[in-house]
Amino acid sequence: MVVEENKLNDDSTEKGTEFIQEESVISEDVIANDSESNNDEIIHLEINLESDDNEILESDYKNIINYSEFSKDELVTALNELLNIGDISKIKNEVETIRSIFYKKNRVEIEDLKAKFLESGGDIKDFKPQESSAEETFKELYKKFKEKRFELTKKQEAEKEENLKKKYQIIEDIKELVNKEESINKTFNDFRELQLQWKEIGAVPQSEQKNLWETYHLHIENFYNYVNINKELRDLDLKKNLDKKIELCEKAEDLLLEKNIKKAIDKLQEYHEIWREIGPIPNDKKDEIWERFKHTTSQINKNHQDYIVTLRKEQENNFEAKKALCEKVEEIAEKNIESNKEWDEETQKIIDIQNIWKTIGFGPKKYNNDIYFRFREACNLFFNKKKEFYKVINDELNTNLQKKIDLCLVAESLKESQDWKETTFELIKLQKQWKTIGQIPRNKSEQIWKRFRSACDYFFTQKEEYYKSFDKIQEENYNKKLSLIKEIQAYSLDSDSKIALEELKKYQKQWSEIGFVPENKKAEIQTCYREAINAHFNNLNIDDKKKDMILFKQKVETLNDSKSKKKIDDEREKIALKVKNLESEIALLENNIGFFSNSKKSESLVADFKLKIETSKKELSELKEKLKIIDQQ
Repeated sequence: MVVEENKLNDDSTEKGTEFIQEESVISEDVIANDSESNNDEIIHLEINLESDDNEILESDYKNIINYSEFSKDELVTALNELLNIGDISKIKNEVETIRSIFYKKNRVEIEDLKAKFLESGGDIKDFKPQESSAEETFKELYKKFKEKRFELTKKQEAEKEENLKKKYQIIEDIKELVNKEESINKTFNDFRELQLQWKEIGAVPQSEQKNLWETYHLHIENFYNYVNINKELRDLDLKKNLDKKIELCEKAEDLLLEKNIKKAIDKLQEYHEIWREIGPIPNDKKDEIWERFKHTTSQINKNHQDYIVTLRKEQENNFEAKKALCEKVEEIAEKNIESNKEWDEETQKIIDIQNIWKTIGFGPKKYNNDIYFRFREACNLFFNKKKEFYKVINDELNTNLQKKIDLCLVAESLKESQDWKETTFELIKLQKQWKTIGQIPRNKSEQIWKRFRSACDYFFTQKEEYYKSFDKIQEENYNKKLSLIKEIQAYSLDSDSKIALEELKKYQKQWSEIGFVPENKKAEIQTCYREAINAHFNNLNIDDKKKDMILFKQKVETLNDSKSKKKIDDEREKIALKVKNLESEIALLENNIGFFSNSKKSESLVADFKLKIETSKKELSELKEKLKIIDQQ
């Protein structure tokens, strides 16, 4: 038993540097000073951890699903469910984690197959593992994911290019404002409308951002330089922008209380984007408000860096703890164990260590695979040695145990059967086989016997209950049939043969619908019924042929009711043989009559032949009708 180890995925690493610029505050009395102002202040939102080997999963900031505990089939199901979420951008890291764990498990399975192949005497050159259905399905799902991710990226890039065109068009429109001959209010409102449109347009290609923003701000300044804005309107606009930035500062400060560091960083990035979109504020508040926002940003960035350092330390501690567990298992695996008791004790120690392993979290990404395979190899070494030990001293005991387990499996597969006769025979045969099997390991003896006996007892208890209820039902059926016989005997035939015949058929139907009766009373009550019903049939004013067919149908229904399939089959075979013989006889008579048809002296002989043929055909018709009655049952 080897515990699967979680590992970090490197797709969600927070690294690199984000540059957030404060806009210039542009007004007619401070433009000159703004051109010299510190308009390029930069806050570095970065995680400087020097090594790429310890990147941090985005999922480290939320509840992590421990996919390492999943089977391959469960991983396929999890991947399929993720793909159905729809938003590829949100599942990328989780998909890659699942993929990494899936192929790690796949490699482990292949190594096990290779080891067994070599142990059985196979040549490594001939080892060609077949692709499992789980792997085939996983590849198809992952291909689907890559196609969706490609389409998403392609769509996003196209949108960014389109957004870039739109923003450059807005810059052109701002440039044109200075050439319009309209009222100041109208021009300024047009200007504000263009700014709103700018904010609503989404992201643009990263490579174009710097040049785009420089061009945008240049023409914003040109507009303010050109237009002599009403001071009251301008001050109101600056005040609104100030209020918006104060609100952003307050929201950013609230993030200092956010426990989820990744969530705080993402939200702060969003606030910086909004900040950049807000227009100028009063010049006397510019430095103050920017310093406030910058200070909060620095604090959150420091919290983020502290978290990463703490997480890294925790991962290092986890790695050291796992190394210690590996050493302990390796020490146990090297022991020379020679008794059952000692094997049991050391096995429990290994299981306890494996349970401890499960409780330890991630280690550094670059060590995860190595430490896991080291642990697994040590556990496998121990259990392989144990297997060899018991193989040498307990081959016969284990063979016998397996034989009894096989008998348990057969008994368990039969215990729900309701074929009481055949299954009883099979279980008795299994019990006899059980007695012929020799000893098994002592610690398994009672357990395996209880398992076998439980399966047998279950069947025989069900059988006993069935026959208890079955006997009661049969007795009730017997009483029902007695009552029906009395009713038939008391029935007075209607003078109308047709009505009387229908009544008798109803009695026959009722008799057929009543179930089995006790075996020791079946023949007696069947005789009473036939005598009662036949007495009425004999008194019916109908032709003998029809009466014969009715009685024959009654006979077949009686046989069918008693489930005497063999008797029905015998009856059909006997009639079918008669049909065949009659058809041959008729064919022979018809052939022979041709020899005498032209002779005047043979007229009486031909007449006899024709009479025989006619009689045989009538009998043949009746026999075929009887076959039809049997086949319809």
